[in-house]
Amino acid sequence: MKFAICNETFQDWPLERGFAFARECGYTGIEIAPFTIAKYAHDISPQRRAEVRKQIEDAGLETVGLHWLLAHTEGYYLTTPDDRVRNTTSTYLAELARLCRDLGGRVLVLGSPMQRNLLPNVDHDQAMQLASDCIQGALPVFEECDVVLAVEPLGPQEGNFLNTAEPGVRLMEMIGSPQVRLHLDVKAMSTESKPIPDVIRENAAHLEHFHANDPNRRGPGMGDVDFVPIFQALREINYQGWVSVEVFDYTPGPERLARESIEYMKRCLEQ
Repeated sequence: MKFAICNETFQDWPLERGFAFARECGYTGIEIAPFTIAKYAHDISPQRRAEVRKQIEDAGLETVGLHWLLAHTEGYYLTTPDDRVRNTTSTYLAELARLCRDLGGRVLVLGSPMQRNLLPNVDHDQAMQLASDCIQGALPVFEECDVVLAVEPLGPQEGNFLNTAEPGVRLMEMIGSPQVRLHLDVKAMSTESKPIPDVIRENAAHLEHFHANDPNRRGPGMGDVDFVPIFQALREINYQGWVSVEVFDYTPGPERLARESIEYMKRCLEQ
C-alpha cells in the first residue's frame, strides 16, 4: 500500500508548498482536485500542466490522479436525460482524462454527487443507464490516456445515487470496460449495513482506489473508526494501490490533518 493525500487539504497554500509538506510528512503520492488549478480542466494550458507536474515530481511525489471531478463547474450532469448536457459531460470527462495523463496520474475518482443525484422523474435504474451512456462516451479517451475511472459510492448524506458498493459495481459491469472500476471511501462505507472490512473483501476484484477518512469528515484516526481491521482487510486482498487521505473538515489545519493522518495509518499497519 502507498499513502497519498488530496491536495485541497492544503487549502490556500501555494501548490508547491503543499506538495513539499506532503512529502515531508511521508506521503509518496498526491491526488489533485482540478479546481485547485483552474475552474475548468480545458482552461489549464499545456504549459501549466507541465509546470504543475514538475512541481509534483520535484517534491518527490507521484501523481495519483484526480478527484472532485465536477466540483465548482457548471453545465455538467452525469444522470440527466438531456442528451446535450450528458454528451457535454462525457466530453468533459474525456478532457479530465487528458489532464490526469498530463499531470502523470492514472485514476479519476468519480464522486461529485451534486452532478449525479436523481433528477425529478428519473428513477435509480434510469439514472444507471444514463450514467453508463455518459461514461461510455469517454471510454476511447480513457483508453488512449491509460486512465481508469473509479466509480465512487457515497453515503446518503451526500446524495441519492450509488449509495453503496453494490450499485457501484453494477454500474461498472454495465459499462464493461477495464477502464472503469470501483473506488471505496471509509466515510461512505461507514453508512453501509455491513462492516467496512466485509465491503472491502467482497469487492476485492473490482477495487481500484481507496480514500481514508472518518465519518466526522476529518482524517483517519481523528474520529471513532478503527482502521486496524480496515488495513488488515486491504492486506488480505493484497491491495497494492493508493490509500489517499481525503478530508472535508479543515478545522484542525493542514499541518495536523496531513501529519496526524499518516502517523495514525502507519501505526495501524504495524498492528
